[in-house]
Amino acid sequence: MSRRALVAAVLAAGSAIGGCAGEAPRVQGAELLAAASAYVDAVARRDLDALAASFAPDGVVVDVRRRIEGRDAIREWAAREVIGGSLRVDTVTALGPDAQRVRVHWAPSGSAGWAADYTFRVGGEEIVEADLQYAR
Repeated sequence: MSRRALVAAVLAAGSAIGGCAGEAPRVQGAELLAAASAYVDAVARRDLDALAASFAPDGVVVDVRRRIEGRDAIREWAAREVIGGSLRVDTVTALGPDAQRVRVHWAPSGSAGWAADYTFRVGGEEIVEADLQYAR
């Protein structure tokens, strides 16, 4: 995906999930990995099936201090805590060919939200691990 297409996709997703229309994301030398993009898109669409499918069957989410292991457990966690919220991508920083840190603004349903750092490790087209931490 070209940088121009990426920016257009992120702007469209941002306006769909509560971002400001016309507000360009600050992308730092990296495009969103396909699996990470699938996660972001699933949150925007409120699509629990797509969110779960963005993870490997034995994928892991580290949600601050909690560890959620396996696609079924991730689905249950997402149904309770993710679907219905809004997620805006602010920056993407490559950490290697299969890993990146994404600064987001995460707002659970009914919340003004906060900045967070999501570190995605992928294997092929699936997320192997998503480490979700408050921004420092």
